[in-house]
Amino acid sequence: MWKSILGGDEDQQDNILDDQEGLCAISPLQRVYGFAACMVSGVVCMFLCFIVFAKPIKFGLLFTFGNLLAVGSTAFLIGPRHQMTVMLDPGRVVATSLYIGCVAFALICALWIHNKILTVLAIICEVFALIWYTSSYIPFARRMISNVTIHLFDTEI
Repeated sequence: MWKSILGGDEDQQDNILDDQEGLCAISPLQRVYGFAACMVSGVVCMFLCFIVFAKPIKFGLLFTFGNLLAVGSTAFLIGPRHQMTVMLDPGRVVATSLYIGCVAFALICALWIHNKILTVLAIICEVFALIWYTSSYIPFARRMISNVTIHLFDTEI
């Protein structure tokens, strides 16, 4: 009796640890639901920001929050630790840094500078950084984007 109260029964302790780990795990269907909920919430925030376009603080916050929700939604599918590992891959670290820098720049323009023109420019930069970041997940997408910009603007990214 005392052995089980004081924690001497190792089999029982293993079962308790297994149960606690099971509480944090979510099923594949729940992962898809979480992904869909975050993605839809992000897209809704990004579209709602155009209602408050005249107010740079609300515009910048809504758009950036929606953008982060949409990007972060993939953490439900692959897990947050794996997503961070993938984001910091050597081939993707520049795109990730550029995206995070543009997000920070947009928030600074909206929260501290309070300039509508700078906020809109920061949001445009954020969109292009998101496109570049997202294209790093698609094979040959960056090369295709570079070829299109070469043909359209006679310059290379």
